[in-house]
Formats: sequence, C-alpha cells, structure tokens
Amino acid sequence: MVSEPRVLIDATAVPADRGGVGRYVDSLVSALDDGGARFTVVCQPRDARLYGALAPGSRVVPTAQSTSTRTARLTWEQTTFPRLIRRLGVDVVHSPHYTMPLASPAASVVTLHDATFFTDAVLHSSVKARFFRAWTTTALRRATLCVVPSQATANELVRVAHARASDFEIIQHGVDAERFHPPSPAEIRAARDAVGLGDTPYVAFLGALEPRKNVPALIRGFAQAVAGRPNPPALVLAGQPGWDSQVENALDAVPHRLRVIRAGYLPFETLAGFLGGSELVAYPSLGEGFGLPVLEAMASGACVLTTRRLSLPEVGGDAVAYCGVGAGDVAAAISELLDDSAKRAVLAAAAQQRAKEFSWATTADLHREAYGKAWAGHRSRVR
Repeated sequence: MVSEPRVLIDATAVPADRGGVGRYVDSLVSALDDGGARFTVVCQPRDARLYGALAPGSRVVPTAQSTSTRTARLTWEQTTFPRLIRRLGVDVVHSPHYTMPLASPAASVVTLHDATFFTDAVLHSSVKARFFRAWTTTALRRATLCVVPSQATANELVRVAHARASDFEIIQHGVDAERFHPPSPAEIRAARDAVGLGDTPYVAFLGALEPRKNVPALIRGFAQAVAGRPNPPALVLAGQPGWDSQVENALDAVPHRLRVIRAGYLPFETLAGFLGGSELVAYPSLGEGFGLPVLEAMASGACVLTTRRLSLPEVGGDAVAYCGVGAGDVAAAISELLDDSAKRAVLAAAAQQRAKEFSWATTADLHREAYGKAWAGHRSRVR
C-alpha cells in the first residue's frame, strides 16, 4: 500500500472574519482531520487555537512573524515559507487562495476560486483584478495541480487563461450541516433580535456588498416588487460593506415606507436562523466560482432566488428559483415568490434535500486524492 504524502495547508491568507474562502479552508481542514488525514496547517498566530480545535490530530504551526497584511503575507510566502517547507519536510503544499511559494521544493496544489478577474474585471477593484489575474496565470503555469470548485470555473479558465482541462481537479465545496440546517423557532428569534427585525417578514441577502453580487439591482428590484403591498416585508442585507459605490444610490432611491436593513457581518451562530427564517433568500449574483451562500441558504431550508450565471446552476439545480440580473427581472421573480407561499415551500423542501448532496467529507476525500496525484506528478518530474 502506497503511503499518503505529507501535506501542508497554508491557511495564512484566511481573513479574521470568515467569508467564503475562510469557510472553505476551515471546513476542509476539519473534514480532513475527521477523515483520518494527518497534515500540517500553517496559520496566522490569531488562528492557532482555532485550527488546533478543528484539526486535533494534526500539526498546527503559527507563523513567527506578522502576515496580517497582504504585502507582509506575500513577502513571508516567497521568502520565509520555502525555508519552513524544507524544515518541516512536507511533500505537498496546498495554497488555497491563488498564490503559491515559487521556490518551494514540494509539490504544489493551488485552489483557483473563479475566473471573473479575467471575464468581468470591472466587478473588482483594478488593483485586485490585476493581482489575481497575475497569480492565476502563474499558478496555472507553475503549480503541480490546480483545484477549482466548479465545472464553470474550469471552462472559463480554459477559455480566457489558455489553461488545459487536464490542469484541473474539479472539487465542489460542501456545506456544514451542523451550522446550516432548518432553524428552530429559537434560532429564528435570535437572528431576528440580532438584526432588529421584530416580527416583520423579510427577504434576506448574505454576501459582501461588492459589484459582483449585484446588490443595487436587488435593492431596486425589491422596492419595485413590494411597493404596492399593504404590509411589505423588509430587505435585510447581511455581509461585509464591500466597495460597491452604487449601493448607496440604490438605497437613497428606496421609498421611505419600505425598510432596508444593512445588518453588516452576522456571527456564524445566527446564519441558519437568518437564512431559514426569511420569506426567501435573494442572491442575484453576476457570477460565482461556486456559490457557497446559495448552498448554505438551501441547507438552512430557505427558498432561494438566484441567477443562472456561471456555477450557480451547478449548485441550485432544479431546487431554486432563477431570474435575470436586471432590477426588473429581480422584481418580477420576488413578486411571484412572495405571492405563492406553496411554491416557496416546495422549493425550500427541494433545496434542503439537494443540499445533502454536498458534503465537506466528500470534498476532503477528493482533496486527498488530488494531493496524491500532485505528489506522484511532482516525483515523476524530478526523477
């Protein structure tokens, strides 16, 4: 029996407030450890205790110097990290967020989350778009193996970055069924209290307020859909502020009698109650590499409205409602769903069932296979 390679996962790029990338890395680490894999996690000092709890059977190595800013982390990655890799004697380094140590002696696995830095650069800041285009191109050229979370992302990278289909392992994300589940009345009440909703019904959105999420169209569409209703629901925008300058303009145009709440970052323990307690979750994104918020809403028993852009149909299948990306399209879809409680219930039940097909345990098993493949490929190259 061939032994598994000694794997190191670089978690230093994970931000303090866990967005999609943080949830991917944390959940993967936990599922790998639960599945019996033994590996090393390198992380920022603030995360050492967390990863010690997530992966009690594995080795956690906090960085000795600050990697909290992008510049500091990249400097560490290209100078100090290769020496650490040699000292730890690992066979495979998994870099889960585009960048990688170029001087590493080990096999390299890099996760590329989406291709929108090429296809829709205007949806990102210019600096961020240039940075991630450069590192995506570098990873495709230099990494032993690249992981992508959807067929759509693989197809886009083949189309716009001149990659080969054989360069990728397509490994979908999972969903944490303990955190994201149909909520109890107490969990719904706790989420309502956290947002300050009282008993008002609401449409939920969860994600960063950045251009790719299409939040201005959601705000305008919501206002159109509920303007004539005698007891209109609220719209609750949960997530990081982001940099979409059009959000404020859209909010300014909302009639005063309608309620739009900017809830900001919500703690993990309130998310199932927030998503599952809504009338529907609206996520009219212009395109996702995977669409983890959609899957998490589905697992929480929510009726979900999203778009058919890029990977989102791979996640939602026939268990969610779809709309176009314009405000009028969003308005028509929201109005139809608010008027049809039976359809919302059918979709919510179908979504909950479909979400069970996505497991972090399966994701972890496929990553272990990818690590083995990268190790074998690396050894064949250096012989």
